[in-house]
Amino acid sequence: MVERYNFKEIEEKWRDFWKERGLFRTDIEDVEHKFYYLNMFPYPSGEMHVGHGRNYIIGDCLTRFYLMNGYNVLNPMGWDAFGLPAENAAIRHRSHPRKWTYAAIERYKEQFRALGIQFDWGREVTTCEPEYYRWTQWLFLKLYEHGLAYRDEAFVNWCPSCKTVLANEQVIGGKCERCGTRVEKKRLTQWFFKITAYAERLLKDLELLKEWPARVKLMQRNWIGRSEGADVLFKLADRDGELKVFTTRPDTLFGATFIVIAPEHPLVERVLAEEGDGQLKEFVARALTVSEIERGAADAEKEGAFSGWWAINPVNDEKIPIYIANYVLMGYGTGAIMAVPAHDERDFQFAKRYGLPIVRVIESAVSRGKLEEAYTGEGHLVNSGQFNGLSTEEGGRRIVEWLAERGLGEFAVNYRLRDWLISRQRYWGTPIPIIYCDKCGIVPVPEKDLPVLLPQVEAVPKEGLAGIPGFAETTCPICGGPARRETDTMDTFVDSSWYYLRYISPRDNERPFDTRLVNAWLPVDQYVGGVEHAILHLLYSRFITKALKDMGLLDFDEPFARLFTQGMVCLEGQAMSSSRGIVVSPDEIIAKYGADTNRVYTLFMGPPEKDVDWSGDDIVGSHRFLKRVWQLVGAHGCAPLHRASDQQAVAPQKMDERDRRLWRRLHRTIKVVTADIHSFHFNTAVSSLMELVNELYAYVAEGEINRPLFKVAIEDLILMLSPFAPFICEELWQRLGHSEAILENSWPGFDERALAAEEREIVVQVNGRVRGRLTIPAELASDQEELKKRALEIEAIRRQLDGRELKRVIVVPGKLVNLVVG
Repeated sequence: MVERYNFKEIEEKWRDFWKERGLFRTDIEDVEHKFYYLNMFPYPSGEMHVGHGRNYIIGDCLTRFYLMNGYNVLNPMGWDAFGLPAENAAIRHRSHPRKWTYAAIERYKEQFRALGIQFDWGREVTTCEPEYYRWTQWLFLKLYEHGLAYRDEAFVNWCPSCKTVLANEQVIGGKCERCGTRVEKKRLTQWFFKITAYAERLLKDLELLKEWPARVKLMQRNWIGRSEGADVLFKLADRDGELKVFTTRPDTLFGATFIVIAPEHPLVERVLAEEGDGQLKEFVARALTVSEIERGAADAEKEGAFSGWWAINPVNDEKIPIYIANYVLMGYGTGAIMAVPAHDERDFQFAKRYGLPIVRVIESAVSRGKLEEAYTGEGHLVNSGQFNGLSTEEGGRRIVEWLAERGLGEFAVNYRLRDWLISRQRYWGTPIPIIYCDKCGIVPVPEKDLPVLLPQVEAVPKEGLAGIPGFAETTCPICGGPARRETDTMDTFVDSSWYYLRYISPRDNERPFDTRLVNAWLPVDQYVGGVEHAILHLLYSRFITKALKDMGLLDFDEPFARLFTQGMVCLEGQAMSSSRGIVVSPDEIIAKYGADTNRVYTLFMGPPEKDVDWSGDDIVGSHRFLKRVWQLVGAHGCAPLHRASDQQAVAPQKMDERDRRLWRRLHRTIKVVTADIHSFHFNTAVSSLMELVNELYAYVAEGEINRPLFKVAIEDLILMLSPFAPFICEELWQRLGHSEAILENSWPGFDERALAAEEREIVVQVNGRVRGRLTIPAELASDQEELKKRALEIEAIRRQLDGRELKRVIVVPGKLVNLVVG
């Protein structure tokens, strides 16, 4: 009787084995055969569900695989620990976000341990600890020193109750998600990082990222949004001042019949102050409560109001009205557009709604007749003065040159990318290391005085650091006079923009990272995380890397050489979400089926880059597979022998056809599983292992087994299965008589001879003409005597030779036999 597969006892036995053995500790000085694997570190909120677990199971599987392939693998873990959710929870419970955060971290660690997910825990970093955020503050100071951090005014979503800025996604139906108060748009002085200084490099260097998903690069390309065109100056009519407009279609300038500016545009304040129109003020206030994402949507209703002001079209000196409209965004160009309704769909809709002139200035064979919709194609210029008849391309170029001569325009490149606003009116974040002195102005905190510590409080005020008595009062490090600290904290994306560097030397108290070792270990060889971070986190990390390189601190341009973005795990078609209660806990699965089953099913249920639906029924199949492996080894496991002698004992020439079939299956499986893991095809790798198990069962059922061959097959199966199901494999490995850990063994190699086709087709010719074919075992395809013998046994060939003299036999091994007859 085979002992029952008791996964609970087995998994508890091995749960701490790998950590105690030090198998995941990295020798950071050994860079000759290094492999830096990195999962995006988690925000510790509550606990993991199986969707979160997918990311880390993939990482653990790959780490084990690369360790067995002889790599010195660095696989660290840390915590993106600052952030609003922890602060909100602390405010609700009149507690401290540190307590809430660390409880979540401990819960994550328990779940990692239960799943057998291992890291080099000696390199753990936690962004809310002074030993980490000290260096985030150092990074801010370096950017400030190099002109990449600056302070400026910006419109923000402002909650008057919480007295804090909200990101667009924190505004629900125009109200603060935290307290439900109506959100206002407010001009506030904020800190920014000048990421736009790197816009062109960030765009161009996407070409360097050969092993990034195409869709991620496209998302970044679109977010950066490079456009070639012209800056054109429209002077205000009857007033001092001008409007700068960026356009990609300078060829249509003669068709500009009105100007549209965003509600946030600086000119709007002048207009409202002078006009005092209640309806206009109401419209602007209402437009500002809608997020830019909603306003910029293609199907969003185009609304506007006449400002009462006019501008001068610089190409024809015509007065055109200035409108304020919801569909123009400050996040693109200058926040002002020249509206050409005949040749822009949005402008066309707006002009029709408000009865504004529509003037055709581009004409082609397909655009003649009455304008029923905007014509956005190419053609030649009409109604364009001296430029009539020119092509759109030539006309646009000539118009800009003409404007440039008059100081009214110039060729320009525009980016959709805006500078990174990092200020947050929070407590639970990295304090910005800036002091304000009435005498000395803005004063950076000296590096020797870092970190600027978060003050210890029992309960967090809604106002963040600004609501904590005594925090802001300080002295100026230059003049020694009274001064005020900055009370904003940094966006948590700043913490995660450089953490991959800190893992190399996480306990270094003298510097943020060891430049020598960082340059040896990075870029990260394999980075894995959700596609939802394709824009912000990945773009910010690229920016910081480039900035640090320009400061002479790094010698590489890109932080992550290879990127993989895993899909979401869904439940009944909905993405799992702890906040919405749509979750499956790994604890439930582990209790019922075991951690190995959870891991195998997670990797087997579909291509990891795709969204998949979790099925409580299908997981049973993965559990059944592991039970079959257990029973197979338990019933037929072989006594340990020396693997080298085993390999010699199973040479293919000594096998019968039944043995050879198993031998071929084993080596094909090794090759396929190896390639599949390299290319993240975990689901097909598991499928191949299942097929090998089926082959082994069939082999056993057919009669007496070749024990050396069977032993090699069983051990290679366990070695290949171990990254997927480490607990059961470690137990079986020990039961086969091995004292060393699986990770102290090498990944199995495959025999090329076994990968050749099992059979070959040989063409048989008589005097150069095909007269027959024969199929033979692949290993006989080069045996000339055997090929000649079998060719002569073909009935059709024998008829061709009847009564004729066989003069010569020409054999091309593996291809043909040509019989030359008289």
